[in-house]
Amino acid sequence: MTGTPKPLLGINHVALEVEDIDGALAFYGRYFDFSLRGRTEGAAFIDMGDQFLALVQREGRAADAARHVGLVVTDRAGLRRRMLGDGVTFVSDERFDFLDPWGNRIELVAYPDIQFLKTPEVMQHLGCGDLRKTDDALEQLREKGITPPEAG
Repeated sequence: MTGTPKPLLGINHVALEVEDIDGALAFYGRYFDFSLRGRTEGAAFIDMGDQFLALVQREGRAADAARHVGLVVTDRAGLRRRMLGDGVTFVSDERFDFLDPWGNRIELVAYPDIQFLKTPEVMQHLGCGDLRKTDDALEQLREKGITPPEAG
């Protein structure tokens, strides 16, 4: 390897393996408002603002106890109530981790609580309004030398 290592800038997309693309679109569409970015034979791509989630068809995949993906949402409490009412399997009460019908472990985190910033343009496009970061999330950003617009 030559040269200086370069920083990671973020995640463009994450791929989840599912056995049924139509079923996965229906499951995720029940809980999340998204646009279908595209679809190919055996895959579908759903937009998450300026990123996307790939759903890839794979027969007979096994669930995994530790591997997971964290998705950012605006209303964890309301979503949890809906999912519990639908019988979705939760694997952690301390963290908001659930299993989709194909065994993918999904952790839902609230936008105000994390050191993760979306541009005002993306937030407006998503209809998220003016979500403010918690003091803890702002402190985590400041420790990295990042001053969020809301912190002045």
